[in-house]
Amino acid sequence: MQYSFKQAKFATSAFELSQLPPDQGAEVAFAGRSNAGKSSAINCLTRQKGLCKTSKTPGRTQLINFFALTAERHLVDLPGYGFARVSKKMRAHWDEVLTAYLLRREALRGLVIVVDIRRGISDLDRALINMVGDSLPIHVLLTKSDKVSRSAIRRARDQAQKSLSGLQQSVSTLSTLNRDGLDELESVCRNWLEIG
Repeated sequence: MQYSFKQAKFATSAFELSQLPPDQGAEVAFAGRSNAGKSSAINCLTRQKGLCKTSKTPGRTQLINFFALTAERHLVDLPGYGFARVSKKMRAHWDEVLTAYLLRREALRGLVIVVDIRRGISDLDRALINMVGDSLPIHVLLTKSDKVSRSAIRRARDQAQKSLSGLQQSVSTLSTLNRDGLDELESVCRNWLEIG
């Protein structure tokens, strides 16, 4: 079935596992530290400015948000991690819900980990990569590439690639400003969203 990322529409939000939509079809989830550019990356992919709420305030996404491309294909925006101004109770809740979602969700076909290219893969990103292990394909998306030089982009990409050991782990860069790297991100997501 032909579909376009432009047709993405908000479907539902979940705070508890019980609120997740039925576990069927294919999903691609986006995770990352607060302010890494996760919501902006989804907006760029779907060519919609306001699909995901972006904010200069870290920790804005506090629910698991599902965006439907078709009845059985979804993009999923996960809460950002590593933001200190959240209560311990809330952090523990997110950890529990996100761990269960990432490790048990049958429909989840791949995880895009969004990383600010200027910061590189952090300990928290690494912990997430290690937790998921080989249970799920991972794509590290180095965002904000328009803020560094071409040589810095190459270095960051090489460094990120070297630090990944899994067979199903890849890296690309993205500038949401000029859409450099968008084709590569789209291709990764399309492959994961194949149903059949």
